[in-house]
Amino acid sequence: SGNTFLPSGTVLIGKKLADTLGLATGHQLRLRSDQGVNESLTIAGVFSFGLDALDERTVYVNLKSARGLLGVPQGVNRIQLKLDDLWAAPEFAGLIGPATGLEATPWTTSNAQLLSGLDAQARSGTIIKAFALITIVIGIASALLLSTYRRRSEIGIMRAMGSSRGFVEMVFVAQGAQIGLVGGLLGAGLGWLALSPFPPPGATEAGGLPIEVARGGYPLAIGLTLLGAIVAAILPARAAAKVDPVEVISQ
Repeated sequence: SGNTFLPSGTVLIGKKLADTLGLATGHQLRLRSDQGVNESLTIAGVFSFGLDALDERTVYVNLKSARGLLGVPQGVNRIQLKLDDLWAAPEFAGLIGPATGLEATPWTTSNAQLLSGLDAQARSGTIIKAFALITIVIGIASALLLSTYRRRSEIGIMRAMGSSRGFVEMVFVAQGAQIGLVGGLLGAGLGWLALSPFPPPGATEAGGLPIEVARGGYPLAIGLTLLGAIVAAILPARAAAKVDPVEVISQ
């Protein structure tokens, strides 16, 4: 709330800190720096990052007020940039450094531990997806193998009436593809419905769980499920194509 424009003598304050101190827009806030400098500023606005740890200890003042509080007559000691693509930070830092002669440090370097945790999380997600795909393949293959055994007489009649082995294989592969497509669509739809109640990152309140539903990778999930189903259908299809019509019909 309030105004993000910061003229001299004003300050922006975190919501958690404002609530703790009982302050609001228009109130006076007295700041004291580690240099022993005091300055009374008017609260121009209250902001929230959605994280109490930041909201309770962050304030923003304009450059003139900051220099006075910190005893820095000229210049600045740090400039922070926010990129649309956070993973482009190392490349961007590599361009800024030579161009300006300043030390440019990407967040991936200063937060190496966080980056390591994110990488581990991504690898865990990949492993889970791989096992899920393996489970899909095994499940569909088992179902089609059982179907092949139960329909041996039908397959034998088809072969006796002139159906080629390739046609029988195509029938079972098509059945597997149909199972994979329907299952993938249902899974993607249920996943979207389950995640849609969660707010997007930009609208998350403090303590909330942000979910970017649009980045769910639904086409990829459907495609992998379909591919896995087709692969799973190959073995049952070959088993069905090898059925001897004479042996089956005579039983």
